[in-house]
Amino acid sequence: MLYGIVGYGVYFPVYRIKVEEIANVWHEDAESIKKGLNITEKTVPAIDEDAATIAVEAARRAVSHAGIDAHEIGAVYCGSESHPYAVKPTSTVVATAISTGNNVMAADLEFACKAGTAGMQVALGLAKSGMIKYGLAVGSDTSQGRPGDALEYTASAGGGAYVIGGGREEVIAEITHTLSFTSDTPDFWRREGASFPSHGGRFTGEPGYFKHIIGATNRLFETTGMKASDFDYAVFHQPNGKFPINVAARLGFDMKKIENGLVTPKIGNTYSGSSMIGLAATLDVAKPGEKILVTSFGSGAGSDSFAIEVTENIEKKRERSVKVRDLIEKRKIYVNYSVYLKNRGSIRKK
Repeated sequence: MLYGIVGYGVYFPVYRIKVEEIANVWHEDAESIKKGLNITEKTVPAIDEDAATIAVEAARRAVSHAGIDAHEIGAVYCGSESHPYAVKPTSTVVATAISTGNNVMAADLEFACKAGTAGMQVALGLAKSGMIKYGLAVGSDTSQGRPGDALEYTASAGGGAYVIGGGREEVIAEITHTLSFTSDTPDFWRREGASFPSHGGRFTGEPGYFKHIIGATNRLFETTGMKASDFDYAVFHQPNGKFPINVAARLGFDMKKIENGLVTPKIGNTYSGSSMIGLAATLDVAKPGEKILVTSFGSGAGSDSFAIEVTENIEKKRERSVKVRDLIEKRKIYVNYSVYLKNRGSIRKK
């Protein structure tokens, strides 16, 4: 029996704002920022979009791609750091919207930007144990960045959803191994009631992002006996367009192996959706037999690492998927800074 990804779906808003638009407001050098972060624009949620609506759209596409009856889904997990309610689950909204019925386990997860991949691990464990047939894991965010903060150039909106289950005819990509690397590293945080997160600046790099992604990936290599050359593709969490290129090189991956999944330069950092959208972009082009490494990262801090092997079933479902690159290039409307602030709720009528 194979266990892994049965279907996937991605959604992010059509609205975009360019780096130049933000930089002009703060009298900063747009070219230096674009070069330093390797980003040119990012997604902006519509005024009526939040982590729940994004999760619903991604989940609907995942179920359609999987080709299953939503009533067969036994668990729904929604990972986000921008759940619309402090007390009320996003997961129940998603479960109801995709018509799972009431016989479903549901919970919200929060672990900064790796909450979605944590949901994939939980769903995989439940499916392999026989407790459920399929589980749905979603990573969705309308990420926050204080106006004038460096995060404002990257914090965006979007989400990815994965139907996880078993079956030789259903699984399009087998998850052959997964593990995590975790520590108490306060590199990024947002207290209850705070509108915007705080971060440790340069501290978010080495002791946060790089330590945990390298730690998780190297542990996966040691546990499985695999190495960078055994993988055809690699996807790493993308807080900006520069960090994943840096960490890939340090782990022995060349640019060719990460370019398909590197989406942040065009859509920004979707937080919990980041590595999940990158994986979807990679699955859009991957062929049977090819292997994909995915390592997410969540501040606070931890990384989930996955070894994934694409199966022949992916070709049967290829035409059902909404391609990530099509969403990036074919559907976008640029907004100015005032519309961006209004949509983000930073300015409003009394």
